[in-house]
Amino acid sequence: MNEPLRVVMMGTGEFAVPIVAALLESPHQVLELVTQPPRPQGRRGRVVPSPAAQLAQQHHLPVYTPESINSPEAVAHLRQLAPDVLVVADYGQILSPEVLATARLGGVNLHGSLLPKYRGAAPVQWAIYHGETETGVSAIHMTPRLDAGPVLAQRRTPIGPEETAPELEARLARLAAEMVVPVIQQLAAGTAPRVPQDPALVTRAPRLKKTDGLVRWERRAGEIKNQVRAMQPWPRAYTWWLRGQGEPLRLILHRVDVAAAEAPGEKNTAESEASPGTVLAAQGDLLLVATGGPEPLRVLQLQPSGKRAMDAAEFLRGYPLRAGQRLGTPPHSP
Repeated sequence: MNEPLRVVMMGTGEFAVPIVAALLESPHQVLELVTQPPRPQGRRGRVVPSPAAQLAQQHHLPVYTPESINSPEAVAHLRQLAPDVLVVADYGQILSPEVLATARLGGVNLHGSLLPKYRGAAPVQWAIYHGETETGVSAIHMTPRLDAGPVLAQRRTPIGPEETAPELEARLARLAAEMVVPVIQQLAAGTAPRVPQDPALVTRAPRLKKTDGLVRWERRAGEIKNQVRAMQPWPRAYTWWLRGQGEPLRLILHRVDVAAAEAPGEKNTAESEASPGTVLAAQGDLLLVATGGPEPLRVLQLQPSGKRAMDAAEFLRGYPLRAGQRLGTPPHSP
């Protein structure tokens, strides 16, 4: 390695934290962290610094929090720092050509997918949602288009069948932290490969909406299980217990599994004809719900609206849910 690089790190969420730490432990000079301004958190609306900012403050690294990194003031600020390279991970804003031009080597983005698949704000969640069995981290040389630059390096990893989005994101963040220093050194040395992304293979991973957690029982049990794993910690997968004369009760599904389909010769006619969302069993610790596929969904842990999470046995002891009742979407809901 030649002279240490002057680095500006841009990151906000948990995915960025190990990358910030890796740069701080490297021989390179981290000039400052650029992060999103503090936002209200939780029901009390307490304003707290971003996870990346909290780590930076522990290491006395200057923190810059512009509302828009593309404003003339922010661009002038970056030019004054004269960085060699911008390192971006889980930042939350798209960088303009003017911002990228403030660094001699431009920007390197660490993204939690195997690009060109899952471009966008929620690559980890949508990979799990769509049942992918493998994902990874891509380091790209940034262009003004979202996640569209040439790939400098990739690391692959399998997705565990029970792995949730926070668990997978934490693993990918550690992979990204291992990649970041070698990548920027190769970029500076001119030895980094630049593999163009194939436009025909592009898929999108848009920012999550609350309605992305709504369970559609006509989907197969495995697909619903993937949704439950993907929508943690927000917006969570949810449905309603349609209680006939009573108000529907919103239920958050925390853990579910695919139950075995009955053998053809043993199939219960009532169960085989049950419409998706029908409760097939609600006794002891067994809570089974019909889906759009041959296998029912077994609910292992759930949370009634306004209450804490509980396992199926505890829920069934406290709530009169019975076989034949339905889970689904009330008419007034999306």
